[in-house]
Amino acid sequence: MPNLILADLSAEIDATVRRALAEDIGSGDITAQLIPAERLAHASVITREAAVISGVAWVDAVFRQLDPRVAVHWQVADGERVEADQVLFHLEGPARALLTGERTALNFLQMLSGVATSCRHYADLVEGTGVKLLDTRKTLPGLRLAQKYAVTCGGCHNHRIGLYDAFLIKENHIAACGSIAQAIVAAHRIAPGKPVEVEVESLDELEQALQAGADIVMLDELSLDDMRTAVGLARGRAKLEASGGIGEETLLAVAQTGVDYISIGALTKHVRAVDLSMRLRQ
Repeated sequence: MPNLILADLSAEIDATVRRALAEDIGSGDITAQLIPAERLAHASVITREAAVISGVAWVDAVFRQLDPRVAVHWQVADGERVEADQVLFHLEGPARALLTGERTALNFLQMLSGVATSCRHYADLVEGTGVKLLDTRKTLPGLRLAQKYAVTCGGCHNHRIGLYDAFLIKENHIAACGSIAQAIVAAHRIAPGKPVEVEVESLDELEQALQAGADIVMLDELSLDDMRTAVGLARGRAKLEASGGIGEETLLAVAQTGVDYISIGALTKHVRAVDLSMRLRQ
């Protein structure tokens, strides 16, 4: 499954940052007006904890939109591991712009770095197994592409982006279509070339999906023994994705069954922001 790359996100980043700035500034930053408009300043942003960085382009966009005179000097890059108290970037420019942009810039960076940090933790747990960990659509509204980009910075991978780029046929779809086979046939007819994935809850349903030509089969809460059997049945016929109730304590065992993918909603759903701080100096 493809990963989002930064080059695809330029317009999305600009639009997202514009909305975030409007939300924060509204009719104007009245506190920043305490500072003379001509005053220049320098600032440094540090992390107070170990993390994996994601969100460089969002920070750049914040200050670019506020005042092009602000210079951002990065000391780290997306995907890089950092330690507590490490400097992430320096700023120089009009003091008003530095202070007005501080919260919005750090909101993006702390949230996206939180996603990347969590993903790196999960990826490290299955290193060497060959499995790919996938995100889901359980994202913050309006920030899906940003979060899915952060997932890739942490060493995990993207599932479908939305409802438009791949089929994911679940129990209710199957019931409405009449059978697994009928649903898969209809999917190939509606959007030829789009990946067709089917969720199954038993080895019997797996065989139905394989015979009908599914590209990927999602194994929903199957036992480890059934997953191993499924790997043998599907070899050379379809990719397998394990899903449902998989956490840190069971992740490695699932990966060792030989499935191709494991999807984990927690990668984007359980976001804990990284603790960052900006220090201003004149």
